[in-house]
Amino acid sequence: MTIDWTSVAGTIGACASVASFTPQAWKIIRSRSTEGLSLGMFALTTLAFAAWTTFGLLKTEWALIVPNAICLGFALFIMVMIALPGRETEEVAETLDPET
Repeated sequence: MTIDWTSVAGTIGACASVASFTPQAWKIIRSRSTEGLSLGMFALTTLAFAAWTTFGLLKTEWALIVPNAICLGFALFIMVMIALPGRETEEVAETLDPET
């Protein structure tokens, strides 16, 4: 049996990309704050993930589509939370995690 190192590297990259956004999104929800986050950076990140998702769709490559679409969702969520006024950020976070 031969190991397909291309697939291994792609899987690790996809999992790491998706996992990298989870702590930031969760921190926003728990802290009810986006202080210190850059709207410009998340706008650019959102654009990048939208472009990679589109590229994957055009090439019909699910290994590009799935992780980039998930990251696009996280990046959009974070970008919207940064752009919202503080009170509205708190309301969204409260809806998503009423226990805090």
